[in-house]
Amino acid sequence: MIHSSLNPRTRKVVIPAAGMGTRFLPATKAMPKEMLPVVDEPAIQYVVAEAKAAGLDDVLMITGRGKRALEDHFDRVPALERSLELEGDFGKLQKIQDATNLGNIHFIRQIDALGLGHAVLCAQQHVGREPFAVLLGDDLIAEQEKLLERMIDVQQEKGGSVIALMKVPRANVSAYGVAAVSSVDGGPEDVVRVTDLVEKPEADQAPSNLAVIGRYVLDPTVFDILERTGPGRGNEIQLTDALQVLAEGEGEGFGVHAVVFSGKRYDTGDKLSYLKAVIELSSAREDLGPALRPWLKDFAAAL
Repeated sequence: MIHSSLNPRTRKVVIPAAGMGTRFLPATKAMPKEMLPVVDEPAIQYVVAEAKAAGLDDVLMITGRGKRALEDHFDRVPALERSLELEGDFGKLQKIQDATNLGNIHFIRQIDALGLGHAVLCAQQHVGREPFAVLLGDDLIAEQEKLLERMIDVQQEKGGSVIALMKVPRANVSAYGVAAVSSVDGGPEDVVRVTDLVEKPEADQAPSNLAVIGRYVLDPTVFDILERTGPGRGNEIQLTDALQVLAEGEGEGFGVHAVVFSGKRYDTGDKLSYLKAVIELSSAREDLGPALRPWLKDFAAAL
């Protein structure tokens, strides 16, 4: 294990956003799934804001054809800003400027849709040889949770790579990468060592019910592994397969730990979870909650 003083702190974040979003068709026929609104902000903005809150303002989005709206959203619109300023609508002006000021956001295209592992590999030149975070846009972590900050701290202390795990019903494990883990002597209960990873196993073949969710802090050694990782499940280059190699290996850059997360998470790639996110986040807002919560009670009572 590398001593923590030798581990540079994570500064960069990679957000793969090249998926087609077929589960939300026809809404995503002409609009990126990452731009689906969660209340009045697109889902992708929550993810970038999470990175910013954890101190990561160097953002690389891996996009594909039809994703130009992502670039436009995080760009300035001087004419709109000027119009809002002249109208005295400084509340809306602040909101659109907030998106622009979330960090230094860069974009590259994943020309061929060869899987999550390949998307991460596309970031190699931008990231260089330093640890980096990967945030999947389908997973929204509640603002009050500090999962990413916790993972960065663990990576700096332990070295290697760190993933986020969450307990799911065993009947649902086939939708996730699933980990086998062992405890860390003298460590906190929420930090474990990963000993095995399986991509989307059948329930009776899963090593546990600890599912990999869309947060990673990776040592750059993962690029070396991904370069020689062939297609796996779904005929795609799986990040899970590369992490399995890192978990089994020894030496600088190897080893995988995990933070077991038990907080609030929304899977906005799933229709029901997406609707729950909109309702819960709306209910918690000062401008919407006081009117929405009583209406929800009456609506539920009438069902």
